[in-house]
Amino acid sequence: MINLLKSGAYLLNGSEIIAEGPQAANEIKSKTGHEIEKTDAAKQTIAYGILKNHNTSNSMEKLKIKFDKLTSHDITFVGIIQTARASGLEKFPVPYVLTNCHNSLCAVGGTINEDDHVFGLTCAKKYGGVYVPPHQAVIHQFAREMLAGAGKMILGSDSHTRYGALGTMAMGEGGPELVKQLLKQTYDINMPGVVAVYLKGEPVKGVGPQDVALAIIQAVFANGYVKNKVMEFVGPGVANLSADFRIGIDVMTTETTCLSSIWQTDETIKEFYEIHGRSEEYSCLKPGNCAYYDGLIEVDLSSIRPMIAMPFHPSNVYTIDEVNQNLGDVLREVEKKAILSLDGAVDYKLTDKIVNGKLYVEQGIIAGCAGGGFENICVASDILKGSNIGSDEFTLSVYPASTPIYMELVKNGSVANLMAAGAVVKTAFCGPCFGAGDTPANNAFSIRHTTRNFPNREGSKLQNGQISSVALMDARSIAATAANKGYLISATELPTEYGKYKYYFDQAIYANRVFDSKGIADPEVEIKFGPNIKDWPDMSALTENLVLKVVAEIHDEVTTTDELIPSGETSSYRSNPLGLAEYTLSRKDPAYVGRAKEVKCIEEDRTAGEKIRDKYPEVLAILDNINTEFKEVNEKNTGFGSTIFAVKPGDGSAREQAASCQKVLGGWANIANEYATKRYRSNLINWGMLPFVIQRGELPFKNLDSIFIPNIRKAVEEKASEMKAYVVSEKGLVPFTLQMDELTDEERQIILRGCLINYNRVEE
Repeated sequence: MINLLKSGAYLLNGSEIIAEGPQAANEIKSKTGHEIEKTDAAKQTIAYGILKNHNTSNSMEKLKIKFDKLTSHDITFVGIIQTARASGLEKFPVPYVLTNCHNSLCAVGGTINEDDHVFGLTCAKKYGGVYVPPHQAVIHQFAREMLAGAGKMILGSDSHTRYGALGTMAMGEGGPELVKQLLKQTYDINMPGVVAVYLKGEPVKGVGPQDVALAIIQAVFANGYVKNKVMEFVGPGVANLSADFRIGIDVMTTETTCLSSIWQTDETIKEFYEIHGRSEEYSCLKPGNCAYYDGLIEVDLSSIRPMIAMPFHPSNVYTIDEVNQNLGDVLREVEKKAILSLDGAVDYKLTDKIVNGKLYVEQGIIAGCAGGGFENICVASDILKGSNIGSDEFTLSVYPASTPIYMELVKNGSVANLMAAGAVVKTAFCGPCFGAGDTPANNAFSIRHTTRNFPNREGSKLQNGQISSVALMDARSIAATAANKGYLISATELPTEYGKYKYYFDQAIYANRVFDSKGIADPEVEIKFGPNIKDWPDMSALTENLVLKVVAEIHDEVTTTDELIPSGETSSYRSNPLGLAEYTLSRKDPAYVGRAKEVKCIEEDRTAGEKIRDKYPEVLAILDNINTEFKEVNEKNTGFGSTIFAVKPGDGSAREQAASCQKVLGGWANIANEYATKRYRSNLINWGMLPFVIQRGELPFKNLDSIFIPNIRKAVEEKASEMKAYVVSEKGLVPFTLQMDELTDEERQIILRGCLINYNRVEE
């Protein structure tokens, strides 16, 4: 089904694979008639060409990227614009689209959500942006329809910013990276590795894009095969996929932990741009005659069968047939894994879903940037035509990804079919992806064509004893299960005839409702602030020495951003840094906030000039211990902050708040064995936090210990990769080593000055 090469590979003429090895050079020469150097072949990838065209540095090893366009949604754009305003923003220098698809409901926080929308509209007018009102489109569908262009690059403040199927290299990052672009700075990375995803064959009837995506995620997530690399989709199988099918695979590449994605383009993608009235944005992209890749994933599309990602991760994948054939064993295995994911906080059961030997689910959802596409919903409608979902617990909700898609689904009868079957068809909204819509009942099981199924992603609260869970599936098998009255079944088992629907895009829908400044700023416009929109608190520069108190210790194999700062109902508070910070680690370690605040009080008193050695017995004991070896250390040259330890933090969302909430609570660092994603590490750095690394199996400290790091400021200035640290104990100072991977010159200055806001204020 899927094969991973253990080496790099050469791709000849876009179709023939030659594995890297001793005979590769001779084989290439025999087929092409000439020799080719590996370094030259690496420049023949699509990814290399796009990155080269957007790089502003003199080196293709150290990239400084400027993006063509930016996009954010209503959970992130307030914080981004507030940060940029604090740093001197006068005008959006590139097209910047503000969509409103996450906080579209006003169920939580009173007027907060709508206040944020008004803020976004006035900022689009003042700074020259584009504002997409609520319910018009989810962020990524609007970008596909109106922003993408072959050979272009887009940066978005959402982790699923992926438009590679349309020939656009897009990246999802935390807000500060967009702030840098708004301030005409650059996105700085080392040249990433490029991994080919070689598609061959054609999907069988009933298999959809989510099935292919889940199969790939299963193959590459745990082993880190594509971590922080670019996935480049090539091969003869690409031509056998529709544009919607490619888009559905592409958006899920985020769950592999890759940096970005890009696909070869063809007449199918050319037609996509023509349908959307933007034919000038198309160009043919394909690798050179002999392209070298750092790895290769070979995918036989014809061998893939309907898949299901069981709770609580998109990589926890089985075939649906496997689940049904080994129901008890699979569910018990998932229950066992859940004990770790949920820390035993609730009594989690799935085996009670077995009814008459079959798995019964209570809810189905087809939604968002992954499931809400035109083709997915048309096929779901075909499967359900003439059937119904029954009158028991099972419910089905469908969210088209944009109003233009919704309009066509109404015109071609798909909406009527779905509604007649008992489905509820709603407006464009991302809520089911992160726990702000269609929350199932306690202990219920939901199958969703959305992007993630982390714990609490459906809206339940472990701290209140609530638990339900999500499995990811393709729209086709969700519809088949719905037609089967909620009993799990794959779409390949239903003898459905799928219609052939042509999509017509109505540009007038956006022309009539979307505010587009055409890049013209109006400085006279007054920004409207709701009472929940708060400025970032002041943040101080890195001190000469540092004392860190460990206030949370997490030993899960992976810690998601959802666990660092919950999604769902907390989203309404993301315009209020201190208000949101109250929820930090609330589902993983409820004691964290109180502990962090205690340390923050010490630092606030220190910076205010108070004698903290006299005021806090804990500080007196720490400094007395330190002074036995470091006489020069005192309250004036030593800062006090908090840190957390996690094995591998940062999987999942791009949300900067996973880091900024720690910072506003007095956090100065994370200590990890590794960071799950580049974007989480970047978020730490942009908020002035030190991204320390410690060797696996080596943990010389424990929760509530204090760690002393002498001369930390000097170490950052001098680009030290290792630094001596000490656990402060009653027995004295116990030494150990902290490491820190490479930082750019700009990143070091951001940390030294305390955060990106301070860095840009100094630059002014």
